[in-house]
Amino acid sequence: MLSIHHVTKTYGKVTAVDDLSLELKPGVVGLIGHNGAGKTSLMQMIVTLTKPTSGRIEFNGVDIAKRPDAIRTRLGFLPQDFGVYPHLTAREFLRYFAALKGVADGGRIQHLLEKVNLHEHADRLAATFSGGMRQRLGIAQALLNDPDILIVDEPTAGLDPGERLRFRHLLAEIGFEKLVIVSTHIVSDIENMAQQIAVMKAGKLIAFSTPETILASARGQVWELSVDAPSYAELAASKKVLQAQREGDRYLLRLVQGSAPSPGARQVEPSLEEALMTSQYLAQAA
Repeated sequence: MLSIHHVTKTYGKVTAVDDLSLELKPGVVGLIGHNGAGKTSLMQMIVTLTKPTSGRIEFNGVDIAKRPDAIRTRLGFLPQDFGVYPHLTAREFLRYFAALKGVADGGRIQHLLEKVNLHEHADRLAATFSGGMRQRLGIAQALLNDPDILIVDEPTAGLDPGERLRFRHLLAEIGFEKLVIVSTHIVSDIENMAQQIAVMKAGKLIAFSTPETILASARGQVWELSVDAPSYAELAASKKVLQAQREGDRYLLRLVQGSAPSPGARQVEPSLEEALMTSQYLAQAA
């Protein structure tokens, strides 16, 4: 569906995306990386806001830099800073965007309001919505044209835990039929819904795999142990400590080690975030 071939994007002397290749099909793809990793630059090229400096991006075999309309009509996009018009209700807001996108089916708006669970609030001013409700309205506008690809940028930033959970469930449901690309630096945002994870660092793609494969690669490498303060300082200086939790005058640590770091250590199942950190640490150490 979406093929990215050796794409590089430079801004002057800065390389934002560096020779990146990906093949993406329907499902949820988590695009992971710290701020500055190149995620936003990659998304801007996919949505045709900018063009690659070199390489190409193809949608169903069509080079979108040469024919941007080939993907624009099949694309839904929810940027990180999604705003609403203060004097429009949710229904009016969607009608406005439907007109911009050439969507004439009035029933589509009601269907989407129900899909994102906003139908009971459709005639409220969107400006009075909570952060999570605004994000759900943003998803509804992105789905107006029934796109094949949905791209969302840092979708849960600023949401409370309940809204984050509801929003993740909504994206997972959409991913049953469409390609959903979720860009985030918060691994828990995609942990239970992504079928594939692409990890970017300094503009490069450093990993692209399933969560199961990433977790399997870290099993046997993560250990938990309780230590006193001097031992913690020693381990922190020489080992990759993933977590450190204070318990009275001791520390409960989770760290990366190929074998037991001490007699009292026990092997534990890594979280996806720990598995990603472990794989990157082991790659650097190799």
